[in-house]
Amino acid sequence: MFRIWFKLIKDNHLVKDAVIGDSSDDTRTHKIFRAMEEVCSQFDLGQPVWLDATVRDFQRHSKARFFQDNFIEHIDFDYMEIQVIEE
Repeated sequence: MFRIWFKLIKDNHLVKDAVIGDSSDDTRTHKIFRAMEEVCSQFDLGQPVWLDATVRDFQRHSKARFFQDNFIEHIDFDYMEIQVIEE
């Protein structure tokens, strides 16, 4: 089971979170993008843009932060953090 944890952080406090699981035989990348679509729908957010720095952080640490620069519209939180918690 592949699980990824999404957190919205504002002023160093957890505002909202969700864990998305995927047990399909799809690739890791497809699972991440599907989970991102699902959580953005739940949180009523637009899809963030994966900047090169975001991709590097995620590849190294299985964790990344999406700041205002990653979103087209204005966000009401400081950043969204994603972290793979089970592969």
